[in-house]
Amino acid sequence: MKVDVHTHIFPPEIVKDRSRFFDGEPMFQALYANPKARLATAETLMAAMDEAALDCSVTFGFPWKNTELAARHNDYVLESAANYASRLVPLGCVNPLAAGALEESERVLRAGARGLGELAVYEQCDESTALACYERLIECCRAHHALLLVHANEPIGHAYPGKAPFGLRFYYALARLARGLPLILAHWGGGLGCYELLRREVPEALAHVYYDTAASPFLYRPEVYRHMVEIAGGERILLGTDYPLLTAGRYFAEMAHAGLAAETVEAIAGGNAARLFGITR
Repeated sequence: MKVDVHTHIFPPEIVKDRSRFFDGEPMFQALYANPKARLATAETLMAAMDEAALDCSVTFGFPWKNTELAARHNDYVLESAANYASRLVPLGCVNPLAAGALEESERVLRAGARGLGELAVYEQCDESTALACYERLIECCRAHHALLLVHANEPIGHAYPGKAPFGLRFYYALARLARGLPLILAHWGGGLGCYELLRREVPEALAHVYYDTAASPFLYRPEVYRHMVEIAGGERILLGTDYPLLTAGRYFAEMAHAGLAAETVEAIAGGNAARLFGITR
């Protein structure tokens, strides 16, 4: 089974005229003002899945500051998942700092979302404030037996739109708050997984953390697969494409280049996600 745990879909009206939604949403504008930055509907995602022979995708929207817009987007994701019930798994997406984020999270989890994601705070803010906001959403997920997928990125290196300001200390604190809750850290966890080599505390604190591969071809050399398998174990790495940023074929090619064992590729490409989300053929 092949499962992509990191895809974004947008309602047709946003895909048709994205500029209408820039006002009051600086991060959406920063990420998508360039017309070459692709937006996808559920139908576009399904076509890409068929082309890549993907069985299932976990999909979600965008962390809008406007909670009403976030709710409309979440409804579209839920409706799309209902329309393609065997192939799409919905997550609810909110901006952790937005007013009404907790209430919208409760609503979307009650409506059938399997968790919350991809949660992200892209703007500069006090880390303790952000952690307090995330903590409320973590407890919400606990109450609903849901999981959490959080944007993480490397704290050094080249700058790009959507590179959040927080460092690894923040994501580690987040993982400790979420201890025992399935937590997916996107984009290889921003490199946090390398610290699982430490002897004390960290391996236990990160034992429930999964790492997805979203945007990996833009960020890391293919050897990252082999090293992360050695450090964290192949059972906690999940294929994530960040579609429509990239399609699955690019990732399969890099895994082949990394020289992984066939059973490890199978686990990363979908076996791990199928177990985590309870996906069956």
